[in-house]
Amino acid sequence: MNENEIGRIIVNRSVRLHKLLGPGLLETVYEVVLANRLTQAGLAVKRQVPIPIEVDGIRFD
Repeated sequence: MNENEIGRIIVNRSVRLHKLLGPGLLETVYEVVLANRLTQAGLAVKRQVPIPIEVDGIRFD
């Protein structure tokens, strides 16, 4: 599976999920359901993975 196919799956599942649940829910609701849908589609999903960044020479974890 290439990046375009993965992206297509993510966008399609996201749009369908938003149509199903509608707007206005907490982000965590969409996150947990989308992660489940993407896993069902055969994708490996990790949620809330920390990504360290560096700004002005200061590292934030």
